Amino acid sequence: MTREELVSRIAKDAKITKVAARACVKSFIANVTKTLKSGGRVTLVGFGTFKTSKRKARMGRNPQTGKALRIAARTVARFKAGSDLSKAVR
Repeated sequence: MTREELVSRIAKDAKITKVAARACVKSFIANVTKTLKSGGRVTLVGFGTFKTSKRKARMGRNPQTGKALRIAARTVARFKAGSDLSKAVR
């Protein structure tokens, strides 16, 4: 599902305009991003949790040349599905 498909479904389900639904989706994404960027987490009970974790630096290989290269440490976003979501997709 694309963002626009999600906007359309939210607008239909909530009986609001697509403009309002698009603003809601945009606000949700912006606030989750802002919270993760500051080191926080976002928990939606039953749906899941957005959080960050740190990846250690490691050695990798260039797939074209086979040459070893260093991959720097970084912080990545993670999502862990909640119990209701997990049960729904089984």
